Amino acid sequence: MPTLCVFCGSSVGGRADYADAARHLGTALARRGLGLVFGAGHVGLMGVVADAVLAGGGRAVGVIPQALVDKELAHGRLTELHVVDSMHASKALMADRADAFLALPGGFGTADELFEILTWAQLGIHRKPVGLLNVAGFFAPLLAWVDLAVRERFLRPEHRALLHVGEETEGLLDRLLAPHAGPAVPKWLDVER
Repeated sequence: MPTLCVFCGSSVGGRADYADAARHLGTALARRGLGLVFGAGHVGLMGVVADAVLAGGGRAVGVIPQALVDKELAHGRLTELHVVDSMHASKALMADRADAFLALPGGFGTADELFEILTWAQLGIHRKPVGLLNVAGFFAPLLAWVDLAVRERFLRPEHRALLHVGEETEGLLDRLLAPHAGPAVPKWLDVER
């Protein structure tokens, strides 16, 4: 079963659009027969996505550090729950279990996970597709910064293309699940300097 790793907030945010998008994504994953791997939280958008996957008869795999289990944040009804020692171990196991990645709105943790997995793609550590669901324009300022990094030559256009952006769940899932191979382009822009 192909598995999508979802990065998203441990809060539902300030607009109903965010939870609606998370619910729609979870429902779409279950309907398409795709598995979910995520940070195992029962709170926020994480819980909304997982609950929708499970309600649709889908498979939801959570990976969570023991410290967050101790804070009673782990979802109690998952298909599988993996408790690990650290956030580093959690991110590594989720990356290993995933065939593609998708970020929904969130805060520092979501940005950390998204940019780490993009960096791994940029460095050739993996060649799995990475997507960002731009719900209600939430990521517009972040995308403006990414595009500025391209214009200012901190990021190659080929590496910018590693991030698939969409405002609609179904089309973005289609793009993430299409046959894909990341660019074989060196990360460094100015090696000769």
